[in-house]
Parts: sequence; structure tokens; C-alpha cells
Amino acid sequence: MNSIFLSIVAAVVSFFLITLIFGFFYFLCKSLKRRRRTHHHHIPQTRAVRSVPPATAGRGGELSSVTIDESASFDPSLNRVSMEELKLATKNFSSDLIIGDGSFGYVYKASLSDGVTVAIKKLDPDAFQGFREFRAEMETLGKLRHRNIVKMLGYCASGSDRVLIYEFLERGSLDQWLHDTYSPVSKERSDDSVASVKLLPLSWETRNKVVRGVANGLMYLHGLDTAIIHRDIKASNVLLDLDFEAHIADFGLARTVDASHSHVSTQVAGTMGYMPPEYKDGVMAATVKADVYSFGILMFEIATGERPNLPMVFNGKEMGLIEWARKMMAHNRYEEMLDGSMPEKEKEKGLLSEEKVKEYFSIACKCCNETNADRPTMAEVVDLLNRLSS
Repeated sequence: MNSIFLSIVAAVVSFFLITLIFGFFYFLCKSLKRRRRTHHHHIPQTRAVRSVPPATAGRGGELSSVTIDESASFDPSLNRVSMEELKLATKNFSSDLIIGDGSFGYVYKASLSDGVTVAIKKLDPDAFQGFREFRAEMETLGKLRHRNIVKMLGYCASGSDRVLIYEFLERGSLDQWLHDTYSPVSKERSDDSVASVKLLPLSWETRNKVVRGVANGLMYLHGLDTAIIHRDIKASNVLLDLDFEAHIADFGLARTVDASHSHVSTQVAGTMGYMPPEYKDGVMAATVKADVYSFGILMFEIATGERPNLPMVFNGKEMGLIEWARKMMAHNRYEEMLDGSMPEKEKEKGLLSEEKVKEYFSIACKCCNETNADRPTMAEVVDLLNRLSS
């Protein structure tokens, strides 16, 4: 009898416990549903920024500060132009008129209605840093005036389109002259499209002229009251005019640093092969000495004709350009380091003297010091290069 009674009690208790558990979950679900209804009720009251396309939002939701359908001219040689005129001048940004590709956008050759030939950079609207780059170039290049800095003539913004207008430099990029047998420079067609032409190897004298030009341009940028750190010095960002004078281009990754500071905190940026070793160690600071390192790598590239982002071989072992160069120098193999395509006649003129070649590579090595603080300033580099050319 007792066992029957206990069984009944256990069944009743179990029933009440199960009822309580189900009741708890029922009220919990009702509560969550009520919260969701309340949340959805408030959504229509949220304002959307419709005039700003997704591409104009940078990291952290940074929105455009540029008025839609806006243009500006920073040079008296350029009248303000509309997006329609730029589309007409580039045949709606035809691939036949592409003369290069900078960070986050292609560069086109364009002939404006007044007969002026310019370079047009159309930023990719889907680029993650596209608008940030656009604003950086406007704020920096529009004010800069130096013989070794590409002159920004103006800009045009319409809807999601962001276009920069530069002076046109006839001989294209240094990268093409160092590495491409055929490049889309110099020769023009009757329909304004760009033809590929065979490029002659640069002489040692011309290569030194280019190096001095880039050095002077960087010295100018670093010497401003608010120094400008380029952060992407490389051969494709050096443009050449008819006289092979170098002009630094593409300020999309540039950052300014106040004179009272030695660096600016930022995300690591640049091009593989040119970035300083401290970036690999997780250093999140852009400094002028990072530009110096990239310049040193560029010096090696200009003299050797080798790409910094491709492996070199020394005694059967693959390594980077800078490690290869140091080993070659340690074994006194300077002449073997030089680009074999350079004209032989320069040796006869004494322009390729071993002493000058050694000093050239010594300067490049100083710029590429592993320790940031031990690298020279660009002013010191310019002084060393001037002595080399005297």
C-alpha cells in the first residue's frame, strides 16, 4: 500500500515539475518575441545616408566629406572640368587609353577639349581604401610644387566616381623602363590610343639621374613643416618626363606627421619587397625612415634591373634582393650586380668606374639598414649622391 501511495505522490510531483518547466519556457519565449517586436518597431525611425555610396565609407564607417558633383583646379593651366568631359576625353574610360594602374585605380591618357593632354586616375569605387586615398591625394598633391613630384592639376567627383587629374609625363613609369621590353609609352596613334613600343635600356648616367631625382623629391616631402611620408616608394610610382627627370607619384597611402612627432600610428601599408623589416615585426608606425628603406631598395632595383619582390639566387640558395646584394658586395662582385642590359660604351667613358659603383651600392646599403634609427635621412642621402655625381 505504501509503495502505491509513494508512486502516486511521485507521479503528481513529476507532473507539477514538468508543468513548471514548460511554463517557464513558455513565458521566456513570449518575452523574447515581445522584445523582437519592439526592436522591429523602431527600425523605420533610423535614418539612412542615401547620398553616400558604400565605397565612400572607409574604415570605421568614415563617410565622404566631398560634395557630390564637385570639381576643382589647383593649376592655372587647367580649367574646371566636368565628369562628362572626362568621360568624353577618355572615351568613357576606354582600356585602350590605360597607361598605368596606381593604388586602387587605373590611369588613363586624356586629351581635354582645350587641347591639354593630362593623366586621369579613376579610383575604383569598390576599393576598400578608395575614398580615403582620394581625399589624401587632394589634401597633399594639390598643395605640392616640386620638380620631382607629379603635379596634381585638379579633381572631379560625381556620384560614386572619384577622378584625379595630373600632368601627363611622356615616358611613363620607371618600372616599364627597367623591366618591360615593350610598354605603352611615347608613341601615339591617330585615334589617341596608346601603342606599345620597344624601350631601350637605361644608361648608368640616366639611372643615376633618376635616383637623384627621387631622392630630392623625398627630401622635399620629409622636410615640409608637416612632413609627408609616402609609404609606397617603388619603381611603378616613379614617372619620367621627356628628359628622364623623375617625378614621384601615387600618394594614395601617404600620411602626414607633425614635426613634434617622429611617427604616425597607422596600419601597415606598402608593396612587398619594398617594406622595411620593422613592419614584419608588427610595428604599427609610419616613419620617414621607412621611406628611406624603400628608397634604398629602389636604388638596388635601378642598378641591378631585378625586381625586389622576386627571389634571387646566391650559391644555389634563394633569397631576397637585399640579402643577395649584401652577399655579392661582401664577395666584391659589384660588376656582376649591374643590369647586364646597360650599354657597354659607358665603360669606355669611365662612367661605370668600380669606385663609383661601389659607392652607389654603399649608399643603398645604408638606406636599407635593418635598424630604423641607423638609416640616414633623405637630406643626408642627397648629399652623398651629390658627391657621387661630382
